[in-house]
Amino acid sequence: MNDTIDLPRTAMVPTTFPIGYHNLHPDTSMNFQMNRWFDWVGEKDMLDEMRSAAPRIANYRDWKREFLALAENAAGEGHILRAGFYFRAADFFMRPDDADRSNARERFLGAMRSVYGLDQLGRHEIPYATDGVKGTLPAYRFTPSRPKGMIVFFGGFDSYIEELTSAFFYLRDAGYEVVAFEGPGQGGALNDAGLHMTAAWHEPVKAVLDYFKLDHVTLAGLSMGGCLVMRAAAFEPRVDRVVAYDVYPDALDTVLRQVKPVQRGLLKVLLKLRAAPVVNAMARRVAQKSHIAQWGIEEGMHVTGSSSPYGYFQSTKAFVTADVSALIKQDVLLLAGSEDHLVPMAHFHQQIKALQNARSITARLFTRSESAQNHCQVGNYGLALRTIVNWLNYISVENTQPLLTSGRDPVCN
Repeated sequence: MNDTIDLPRTAMVPTTFPIGYHNLHPDTSMNFQMNRWFDWVGEKDMLDEMRSAAPRIANYRDWKREFLALAENAAGEGHILRAGFYFRAADFFMRPDDADRSNARERFLGAMRSVYGLDQLGRHEIPYATDGVKGTLPAYRFTPSRPKGMIVFFGGFDSYIEELTSAFFYLRDAGYEVVAFEGPGQGGALNDAGLHMTAAWHEPVKAVLDYFKLDHVTLAGLSMGGCLVMRAAAFEPRVDRVVAYDVYPDALDTVLRQVKPVQRGLLKVLLKLRAAPVVNAMARRVAQKSHIAQWGIEEGMHVTGSSSPYGYFQSTKAFVTADVSALIKQDVLLLAGSEDHLVPMAHFHQQIKALQNARSITARLFTRSESAQNHCQVGNYGLALRTIVNWLNYISVENTQPLLTSGRDPVCN
């Protein structure tokens, strides 16, 4: 099955988002990432190639080797988009100090520019400074002939905005103008400008709105962006509508989901006690037993500019929505996957209850029967994007009352 989407780009640009979540690797996180990249490409040969490589991948060193080989092979055969996302896959699990990481990123960005014509579209560099560091926030603008409204969109903890380009073309072709940007801790803002992530997300959003002279916007955040979008909308009056794609109300709780409940509780107590040496020692032991935990800690330190696991965990405590949710007075769309392996299901209900003063709430829970049960609806991007568009179309003409939905409904399908 496919959701057909007209994207009048070059012949290499996918015109459909595939539907289905595939068993490509026994490791949950690796399997998720393989599906994540495939869903932006949609070429069956990519599935076959990853299935063939999977038995040779037992750790992140294997992952890097295999995906770099897949990338070079695809590039040699002229499969530019597939090669680009293979380079992105290889880059994803590389250590921050890996000498090959910047090259893999550049090869990915080069593929995105080639396939999607991003050079012709134009990349904006928005001046931004924080904590004495001056840099720029990369941004792109996608404009339809007759805009129905403006969406300002950003990613989360680990995405590059360019990987979402086909989603922005979809939103544009649905009639919505899109400004997509990377804030501190993300993509080029981090790797080129050295700007580390901040919980004061209204500050980069303000810089973007000022730069483009925008007002009355829909603000949308992907993955951890579901937390950042709330933190920005609470203090930015130019935001009329809020989309959390998906909900992400407590970053530390989400991060610590990777460890056992006993360790999770102990770590939280130690953080309250500011027992830095003990936390660092405990983090090292956990990292030795879990490659995903090791990657998460190292990448988290890189993104937040922390010098130790303790510093990273302490900084992560600021990325919550509990302290700002009551300030949200806009129309809000909350998305969540019923089997999200990263964000606990309880967080979906917590975020709904926390929005005490929102003008309206539409909460959409995606299920396995829709192939959309995963984090950010990996397995059915088309349904998630269609849900956002239908909600925007509905909210713009209806005097809505708070609305809670689950499964299929006339508003979101």
